[in-house]
Amino acid sequence: MTSDTSPSLADALAAGTVVLDGGMSNQLESAGHDLSDELWSARLLAERPEAVTDAHLAYFRAGASVAITASYQATFEGFGKRGIGRDEAARLLALSVELAREAARRAHAPEVARPLWVAASVGPYGAMLADGSEYRGRYGLGVAELERFHRPRIEVLAAAAPDVLALETVPDADEAAALLRAVRGAGVPAWLSYTVDGRRTRAGQPLEEAFGLAADVDEVIAVGVNCCAPQDVEPAVEIAARVTGKPVVVYPNSGERWDARARAWTGRTTFGAEQVKAWRDAGARLIGGCCRVGPEAIGSIARALTD
Repeated sequence: MTSDTSPSLADALAAGTVVLDGGMSNQLESAGHDLSDELWSARLLAERPEAVTDAHLAYFRAGASVAITASYQATFEGFGKRGIGRDEAARLLALSVELAREAARRAHAPEVARPLWVAASVGPYGAMLADGSEYRGRYGLGVAELERFHRPRIEVLAAAAPDVLALETVPDADEAAALLRAVRGAGVPAWLSYTVDGRRTRAGQPLEEAFGLAADVDEVIAVGVNCCAPQDVEPAVEIAARVTGKPVVVYPNSGERWDARARAWTGRTTFGAEQVKAWRDAGARLIGGCCRVGPEAIGSIARALTD
């Protein structure tokens, strides 16, 4: 939680490296919460908000300085399918920011002295579909249609006054263009983070082209990748830094793979804290983890970056 005397996240990234949190869903699942429906962790905003605060707090205590809200799959359309009206959906979106703020307040009293920031998650259109589409993109919608989908949620989240909007797990440069349109004039800075396969977005566009969309957008304070394999991070960092000149954000998965049909993770972990120094040296300034990366791993990242 920032104060009048705390630096902005943009200033902190200009000065050095900042530790981001890890996966919200795996932390909630490890605490015994069932996330096996289309709303995923967003369901707990309505049913168990204290569990969301506890998950954020675990990451702050582990060494993270930025918490990403539980709004990745929180959309007006997704809530509507569950019979939740637009007014209540807007309240739950705003609540996601307040829960992260509350975790920051608890972390600051008594143990954490460093600045803490809240990033409001804006997941891709495919996250609302809950069928793995965020790993493919190419939804059959144009940029204007995607902008109309994203803008109302971005406006509600921005009004809740997070420190930054996390435009994350974006699989497609067309969707990135829509998101960048929607954040212009929102009054809150943003980062743009693609999910990638090698040197291309999941939809197949070259990363030079994809990152280039954000190069001249003043609202964007960082660009990078998330929800990808750890081995895809370092090449993407180099491209993002070269193309945009902006600080780079990275938060890959554990290295396991998501089976959308079985709704389960398979394979083995290939993520290690020893990798983060190479990412930092390549230009990464905001570093954390995504799916299957928990507080223990975030603590290891924090220690590695201070060695």
